[in-house]
Amino acid sequence: MIAARQIAPKYTVADRKLWKGDWELWDGIAIAMSPSPFGRHQIVLFNLAFELRLAIERLRCDAVVAGELDWVVRNDTVVRPDLIVVCGEPPEEHLHAAPSLVAEILSPSTKANDLGYKRALYHEQGVATYLIVDLEKETIEIDLRQPDGTYLTTLAGPDFELRVCDDCHLVIGLKKVFKR
Repeated sequence: MIAARQIAPKYTVADRKLWKGDWELWDGIAIAMSPSPFGRHQIVLFNLAFELRLAIERLRCDAVVAGELDWVVRNDTVVRPDLIVVCGEPPEEHLHAAPSLVAEILSPSTKANDLGYKRALYHEQGVATYLIVDLEKETIEIDLRQPDGTYLTTLAGPDFELRVCDDCHLVIGLKKVFKR
């Protein structure tokens, strides 16, 4: 029996540009975006973005924080992480290279995707730091790329350090991220 994945249509970035609504592409498979997240998700997202931006400015890092920006990984794969940190100049349009940091905030409708396909994709693409923000547990898991290309996963402490753009070591307060 032929698997559905083998006979399903495969789409490209060009196809996606013609569609209405919000879509991601995963290896040519069209994935409808969830409706906008609830308040707590957005509050934590903006808190994390604010804390990252403050730390970046404090250290004068050559980096920017962006949210909800499409990353065109390849012609058949486009994702929209909750938050990214990009080194150097911000992109004029969509991002076409791996960001230094990606953060996804888990919600019931996206948790399996964020911990499965997207985590594997971010690792495959060499994202230096992947933050998995759990609203229920008020924790942040950090996947940190090691020199050999593997990832070390740790749980963020009260004041945790993140490296972006290879030379900036940011310190972020966990309580500030989850502050209501």
